[in-house]
Amino acid sequence: MTKANPVEVQKHLKGVDYPAEKQELIKHAQQQGADKQVLSLLEQLPEGEEYGDPTELNKAIGEIQ
Repeated sequence: MTKANPVEVQKHLKGVDYPAEKQELIKHAQQQGADKQVLSLLEQLPEGEEYGDPTELNKAIGEIQ
């Protein structure tokens, strides 16, 4: 499986209000037309975590890839 590019992920999260939790990020990405690869990556984020900004989110994404 190819890895989703963090820039691609952030493109689909443009305008999201941080801090944000996993389900908020997934919902926003879906509304922005994210593909299955991006959504699958967001689905792998741990439950209950809150991401304060795009940098925190990118770090979490890097840990699961």
